[in-house]
Amino acid sequence: MHRIWAMIERDLRRFRRSPMLIVMSLVLPLFQLVILGYAFGGTVKHLRIGVIDQDGGIPAVKLRELTVAIAANARTFETISYSDPGLALAALRAGRLNGVLTIPPGFSRRVLDKDAPRIALIEDNTDNFVTGALTASVAGMVDAYNLRQPSADRVPEEATLDVVEVYPYVPYIQYLLAGSILLAIFTMVMVGGGIIFIDDKARGLHEGYLVTPISKFELILGFVISGAIKAVLAGVVLMTIGSVVAGIPDPFAPMRLLRLFVVVVLTALALVSMMFMIMARMSDPLIPRALFGVLNTLLYFPSGAVYPTQAFPAWMRALSKVDPFSYGVHALKSLLLKNTGFGAISGDLLYLTLFTVVTLTIATALFRRTL
Repeated sequence: MHRIWAMIERDLRRFRRSPMLIVMSLVLPLFQLVILGYAFGGTVKHLRIGVIDQDGGIPAVKLRELTVAIAANARTFETISYSDPGLALAALRAGRLNGVLTIPPGFSRRVLDKDAPRIALIEDNTDNFVTGALTASVAGMVDAYNLRQPSADRVPEEATLDVVEVYPYVPYIQYLLAGSILLAIFTMVMVGGGIIFIDDKARGLHEGYLVTPISKFELILGFVISGAIKAVLAGVVLMTIGSVVAGIPDPFAPMRLLRLFVVVVLTALALVSMMFMIMARMSDPLIPRALFGVLNTLLYFPSGAVYPTQAFPAWMRALSKVDPFSYGVHALKSLLLKNTGFGAISGDLLYLTLFTVVTLTIATALFRRTL
């Protein structure tokens, strides 16, 4: 019993000497409760619908007015008027719209003639949560429109909704693939980069770098590149194997693989730079292990990897705006599910590049050449 108690006492003394580890162990469950509760319990809102009125008659105007009223009250979606269908569809494919509501020519005449008037909702169906919410909201709007029609001799036939899906059906495993790739990159960044870095520092191996004439920037850049190489390898492996397992159409198309590789490299560089910025002044090898769970919750779930960000409260959407995971997830989803080009993800690539430059600069400034 004396030997066992000695082991317990040593472990408790070591734990007491790491107050940050104690704080993180208590805060992590709270973070998970708040983040996961809001991420999976919200209602999808703040969608963007393009409205094309090719009719212009009074019934069509009333339908447009109803969409504006719903956008102002329920806030499930907001409407943007388009006069050119081509521009609206281009915005849909680029991800600037979640759907396009089209009122075809002759809609008003069919309403007045009781001749089965129809409208069309063209959806970006790569996100099943958004698609379901949008379809239900517009279908409810059409029902409300039919109930508002006057009962007279010229009572119109009820309007019906035609749903047009731009892309093939996307199962949830494909929806999760982008987030899984990012999670693999992040895990390798923390384990293969951050934790090893701190462990080497604790064992004294780090002292060998400090007696060399290498500058701070060269040291940090070397750490970042070596960590990024490990993270890129993990991301590429999961990208290729995961695409096959998830059933991504034409997973080995050369141009798609090239675009995916660029996104994986930029994301790995951004996350490794962020990790060294956080750990530049750390020396306790226990803190990065606790920090891994905190960062995983704070970065992964608000990114939209498992649930659309439109369902988040305002403060959590603000968090997703600065989260590098969000831009990596959006870029990977655009390439994997829509097979878009660099034009649709240029904003994501720009943010990841700027994020890398900023965090790398801060990490270099924080790094000390002293023990």
